[in-house]
Amino acid sequence: MKLWRSLRVGLLGWGLLVWGLLPARALAEGGPPAAATEEPPPPAKKPALQVIVDRAKVDLVGHSLEVKLSRAADKVTLKVFGQSGTALADVEKSFSGAAAGTALVMTWAPWNDEPVAKIEVWGYDTDGYYAGVAIIPWSVNVPHEEVMFETDSDVIRPSEVPKLESSSQQINDVVSKHQDLGKITLFVVGHTDTVGTGEHNLTLSRKRARAIAGWFKGRGLGIAIAYEGMGKAGLLVKTADQVDEPRNRRVDYILALEPPRLGAELGWKTP
Repeated sequence: MKLWRSLRVGLLGWGLLVWGLLPARALAEGGPPAAATEEPPPPAKKPALQVIVDRAKVDLVGHSLEVKLSRAADKVTLKVFGQSGTALADVEKSFSGAAAGTALVMTWAPWNDEPVAKIEVWGYDTDGYYAGVAIIPWSVNVPHEEVMFETDSDVIRPSEVPKLESSSQQINDVVSKHQDLGKITLFVVGHTDTVGTGEHNLTLSRKRARAIAGWFKGRGLGIAIAYEGMGKAGLLVKTADQVDEPRNRRVDYILALEPPRLGAELGWKTP
């Protein structure tokens, strides 16, 4: 009887993924004893157990996530850590042989309100094998001076270029300090105030975000870039309709390992 072990390391989800396949017992007991002159055949090797976390279903505010296993699920354990390294939650939930690919919902109640730095998720199949994934929900909203556009325009005027040059340097500084985390992407998000129709504001915010994302790409920013506009759906200052509020007319620069969540009808685009 032989123990088979495999280990695979990669990047997935919000951070570093470590696949581990460890048997609680041998893969197979074998058949009747073979003749002394014959080598018994090796047991059949199963594909590595995979634990997949749906990134769109990781809700740090609501304290829940969704995970799937590539084989029938016995149980899932979850550990949540704060930025200080302190454990915020430790949860185990049985799934009694739920079929492979079933969406398994895990929730937790944090012991305090410290921001989450890492979530470890371990899935166990019904044969005693297990594998895990560590989610690192890292992101940085880069402070910057806003680019001013003319009314209903998405053209970047020469007078605004120094602001973008300064922002580009800030972005590079943050990226250089966190290269060990994995693939970092710049997400450019456009917003408007509530003056005008919703359709017009959505289109305008998207065009302005695209213009700024295109500027960064054209100047050789060395990371992936994506953009989207939210129109008046993401107000910084809540107002009624048809209110001219300058603080709502803005563009966010977000550095993250995974795409920030958007509304149902929105989606990240590349310049």
